[in-house]
Amino acid sequence: MKIWLLVLFIISVTLTSYNQVSKKKKPTNVIFILTDQWRGSALGYAGNDVVQTPQLDKFSKEAVNFKNAVSVLPVCTPYRASLMTGRYPTSTGMSINDLYLPSEEYCMAEIFSEAGYNTAYLGKWHLDGHGRKNFVAPERRQGWEFWKGAECDHNYAKEHYYDNEDRTRRFWEGYSTYSIADEANRYMQEQVSEEEAFCMFVSLSTPHFPHDSAPDKYKKMYPREKLTLPDNVPDDMKEWAYKELQGYYAHCSATDKAIGDIINKAKELGIYDNSIFVFTSDHGEMMGAHGYRPWIKHLPYSEASNIPFLISYPGMEKAKGKTAEAAITTPDILPSLLSLCDIDIPESIEGYDLSDIMKDPSKDIERAALYMNPTPFGIAFPIDEYRAIRTASYTYVKTPKGPSMLFDNRKDPTQIHNLVNQKSLRKVQSRLDKAMTKELIRIGDETIKPRDHYLKKFGYYGKEQFRTDYHIANARDVKVVITPNGSFPIEE
Repeated sequence: MKIWLLVLFIISVTLTSYNQVSKKKKPTNVIFILTDQWRGSALGYAGNDVVQTPQLDKFSKEAVNFKNAVSVLPVCTPYRASLMTGRYPTSTGMSINDLYLPSEEYCMAEIFSEAGYNTAYLGKWHLDGHGRKNFVAPERRQGWEFWKGAECDHNYAKEHYYDNEDRTRRFWEGYSTYSIADEANRYMQEQVSEEEAFCMFVSLSTPHFPHDSAPDKYKKMYPREKLTLPDNVPDDMKEWAYKELQGYYAHCSATDKAIGDIINKAKELGIYDNSIFVFTSDHGEMMGAHGYRPWIKHLPYSEASNIPFLISYPGMEKAKGKTAEAAITTPDILPSLLSLCDIDIPESIEGYDLSDIMKDPSKDIERAALYMNPTPFGIAFPIDEYRAIRTASYTYVKTPKGPSMLFDNRKDPTQIHNLVNQKSLRKVQSRLDKAMTKELIRIGDETIKPRDHYLKKFGYYGKEQFRTDYHIANARDVKVVITPNGSFPIEE
């Protein structure tokens, strides 16, 4: 009898321990918040003393701040394709807006779903290529299960979406950024009782223009006399920049409020400490800098390419509130998330796992991050094709003709003084050039080729989307879908 009682006691203790371990080992949730066109300098925690972003300022003290994050290609569709795949535009062919990301690509939601996660996507998609108003069919959502989203819409007072498999076009109530945040909170509420972890992607379209549609409450916070422009905005751009900046900052503050609502809801539900939170943007915008009009992105300058990137994760006490000088580019994000979640990184991914830097932000301060624009298009067509390297100290840019830009990011943050080919920086430029060449060879893009090379490689040559007279309005209702694998007519 004593032996049997001892056996039962051991079994009881073992089961109790197992249950405790099981609860502790519940996979980490992922809550990814992507905004649209939010430049890295337009945040209070980044040193901007005009724009008010109290929620993100608070979050920055609970997260790691990658101050040298860059968009792999500073425009919507290419960035999103790279984020979903962990691959570069020269590999996927996703180098302009309104292309269709082929289903053959192995993407974020598919990986998390196979690891046992519930997945949800809310908001702007911009990877379907079937027209900005059209229904994004489930088989074209790259593995996202729960869906309340749409291809692209910047009418924030009447932004449309589709609810899962329902083809009825619906509209977010009121200011869409707030409504999407509310939906994110509802989804998290429903997931609390689920055994599986979840990966939720919240894609907010603000602070992308039109800027005059920002809530009046926030526009009133930014009268003209409070606004300031950096010294790289020439006189002939200032009036336009001031006009846009009021609404831009108003969108930033309103979006900050919405993001704060999501973070606070996760805390209220008790899932914050078991979740990875990411806040970032697909690209910035020039806002008159260097003579480029507001709304323009595409370019290697910091205004367009440098984006915010904050990340918090469970058990990060030592890294909380720290700033990582190490540069990070878009393809690095997915493998880093997978590593933090103990999910194997697929061989198809080209980015680096930077989870070690997320755990110790003092590491690899001068690492080089690659970004590019191999096929300038639309209003950006006059710019040269380029590859660029960003480190904590420098930005180096090269075109098919050779080195074109070199900026000292620490001494010259507004990038006014182009130091390219200066004798005093010959060794620095050589080091950066070698770092760029090494990365290009690694991803199979050994030399910087002219845009026509990629147009022919991916079957784009002669397509209207690449002509200088092509207007974005033509993408709203398309008859032929353009993909890196060719073109096909829409049958639905």
